[in-house]
Amino acid sequence: MLDFRPVGYVIGLLVVILGAMMVFPFLADLIEGRGEWPVFLESAVITMLAGALLALSCGSGDHQGLTIQQTFLLTTFVWVALPIFGALPLMLGVTELSFTDAFFEAMSGLTTTGSTVISGLDDLPKGLLLWRGILQWLGGIGIIVVAMVFLPELRVGGMQIFKSESFDTFGKILPRAQAIAKQISLIYVGLTLMCMLVYLMLGIGGFDALVHAMTTIATGGFSNYDASFGAFSGQAEYAASIFMILAALPFVRYVQLVNGQTQAMFRDSQIRAFLGTLGLLVLVTAGVLLFVLPHPPEQVLRQSLFNITSIMSGTGYASTDYMQWGSFLVMVFFFIGMIGGCAGSTACSIKVFRYQLLFASIRVQIQRIRSPHGIFVPRFEGRPVGQDVLSSVISFFMFFIVTMGIVAWALALTGLDFITAISGAATAVANVGPGLGETIGPAGNFASLNDTAKWILSSAMLIGRLELMAVYAILTVRFWRA
Repeated sequence: MLDFRPVGYVIGLLVVILGAMMVFPFLADLIEGRGEWPVFLESAVITMLAGALLALSCGSGDHQGLTIQQTFLLTTFVWVALPIFGALPLMLGVTELSFTDAFFEAMSGLTTTGSTVISGLDDLPKGLLLWRGILQWLGGIGIIVVAMVFLPELRVGGMQIFKSESFDTFGKILPRAQAIAKQISLIYVGLTLMCMLVYLMLGIGGFDALVHAMTTIATGGFSNYDASFGAFSGQAEYAASIFMILAALPFVRYVQLVNGQTQAMFRDSQIRAFLGTLGLLVLVTAGVLLFVLPHPPEQVLRQSLFNITSIMSGTGYASTDYMQWGSFLVMVFFFIGMIGGCAGSTACSIKVFRYQLLFASIRVQIQRIRSPHGIFVPRFEGRPVGQDVLSSVISFFMFFIVTMGIVAWALALTGLDFITAISGAATAVANVGPGLGETIGPAGNFASLNDTAKWILSSAMLIGRLELMAVYAILTVRFWRA
């Protein structure tokens, strides 16, 4: 019989940590003097008490290792439990969001999607703005650990190809996750502090620099302003672009780099493919814009670099309303959101390595057609790729397309127009943030959507963030019979 106690124990501890993090917005509001601090005090007490009770009630379980079933449950249910408690300050605070809106906002934060239902961000108390940033920052580091420890173990979407790089974890998932998380945490905090310092040097205020550093490194995209990153034009866009790129690279390479393996970062074909694709898209976008908009070349290059990097990495910042850039570039933005960053980063969407494996498989199939008696094996970074990995990757592509189609169809049934439905489905499943159109585009938000649509999108964010099949597996009868 499946033992839920280890799963409940870990979720309980994580809920306690989430509650403890509420002390920071509590202090921020005390300093600002807006009178919202009781909201965070109440939320912290409720969250920590609930988490502690869950951990204590499940404390008798075996916590030295998790079975595959337990790992599937943990990776899914933790992303359901945390948004529930993360929504409390948003429900009880000055925003007074409904549970649906608060859960949507918290889910968007923890999955680092960046879609929002809140208007008037410029006037919100600093405590609530900081809490939104903290949610994304925690979600960013959380997904790195999931991508490096759990997904390779679960053989999800071809991630098993990185199992050796993410260290051997089979049968020792929890202890090994703690060791890996410790190294990643130091690097993650270091990048956040570097980003914050650069923002400060460029003239961004201390509070804004802190929150935007957290959401930049998390590739989340929550901003303190309705204008998003448009509130900071000029050199800050270049700085943000650099740190979004750094956050979209595999964190296992940073771990290797600090441990003296300096060549690993430069030999990674994923990184080269990501940077090459990004550079090409920026040049194409800038070239088209020079013929469309009468702006100086430097401004065109800067806005192209920033917004392309933001969407491709899944950050979701916007420095301008790119819906005004013409239909060709609007479609470019739609499709680059389906690319994503590197595996083992805070970036989202399909990921570059899956495209590399897909193209390698296609190339081998073409070679086999041309030379039926030849022996051709798809390779990734010089290593032969097993059929199980290719099947997993192709299955992921199919599940991604089908999921996006089902979500778009479900959104259309709620009364949304075609552009809003299809772009909303894409941005939720890919965890990008803004959609297309006047309603959920870069100049709008998701507030006007009906509750049913918001729950559909919240579910899509969860499914997309956990690489689809990690969630779908627990919905099968065979999973519970195993």
